[in-house]
Amino acid sequence: MALKIDSDVERFKDIVKGNVRKNLRKFISNGELIGKQGSDRVSIPVPEIRLPQFKFGDNRPGVGQGDGEVGDTISRGKQDGEGDGPKAGDKPGDHILEAEVSLEELAKMLGEELELPRIEPKGRELFSSKVRTYKGIKTVGPESLRHYKRTFKQALRRQISAGLYDPSKPRIIPVRDDFRYRTFKEDVKPEYNAAIIYIMDVSGSMSDDLKEIVRIESFWIDTWLRSQYKGIVSRYIVHDAIAKEVDRETFFRTKESGGTMISSAYKLCSSMIESDYNFLDWNIYPFHFSDGDNWSEDDNKLCEEILREKILPNVNVFCYGQVKSNHSPGSFLRYMDGTFKNDDRVITSQINSKEKIVDSIKDFLGKGK
Repeated sequence: MALKIDSDVERFKDIVKGNVRKNLRKFISNGELIGKQGSDRVSIPVPEIRLPQFKFGDNRPGVGQGDGEVGDTISRGKQDGEGDGPKAGDKPGDHILEAEVSLEELAKMLGEELELPRIEPKGRELFSSKVRTYKGIKTVGPESLRHYKRTFKQALRRQISAGLYDPSKPRIIPVRDDFRYRTFKEDVKPEYNAAIIYIMDVSGSMSDDLKEIVRIESFWIDTWLRSQYKGIVSRYIVHDAIAKEVDRETFFRTKESGGTMISSAYKLCSSMIESDYNFLDWNIYPFHFSDGDNWSEDDNKLCEEILREKILPNVNVFCYGQVKSNHSPGSFLRYMDGTFKNDDRVITSQINSKEKIVDSIKDFLGKGK
């Protein structure tokens, strides 16, 4: 019975994960699951699945013990120490399950849902790992690797050829020469390191709602890229008129009241790449999020200069996401699209709402760079 229960539990978990997969686009736009993130797993609330419950059948004569009469009280009455508590309701409650999904599974679902191609890393591998595969069979080896099925097949073959096998009394007794063992082969698998540099405008025009969109999209970008590389490093830059590096928590909580000078962030990003990440060894992904409000046309031109000369030659791709603000004309996206329209190293995306996060992720990651 225990084994049957275990199999039923696993089947139910598969149903829950199937429900997560079916509603993945909704969960992508929902920031709640990010708050439920553990070290390598995420808890996702799944309210659509109904739990099994008892259902009353047809009424039959008799209550409890005996037949009883019409009007007889069938409750046990108030007991000592019991007071008047809250009354029971007559409406069913919502059955919400917490489906635990690993980040690896989540990345796989994301890739399938958005049809994301696997990334082909550029440059040379920074380190290698050995992958052991068991494909061969030998006549010698440690007992821990004995292949019992192949051993008994060999014993059966020997007994039949020697005329020792009796089908009416089947009995197979392996001898030492029948023993077969698994053998393994070690392949060297190259691994690549990647650096993700998140840049966000935190000037006064960037509201908490806009930063929430950035937070959600960054989580999914991070999840996908971590499924493609080993040893990812994430760095965070915030800027208004000046730029500075911060930790992850500060990145999503900081808000300034000053103006916006995007070039300050691009200068810091290029300096970070030059000092810490050799483009021959690293796959580098800067992601810049802003409402598109920049200080001046001159600063736009300075951003272009920094991108062309210092950032683009050293990165896999540069991504600019513009979140729509009611307080900003959002002219920087038009400048980027006009300036880099023929440069496939620059990808831009307009993010008008949480519902558009899915399309933006597809814009950024859909080319497999």
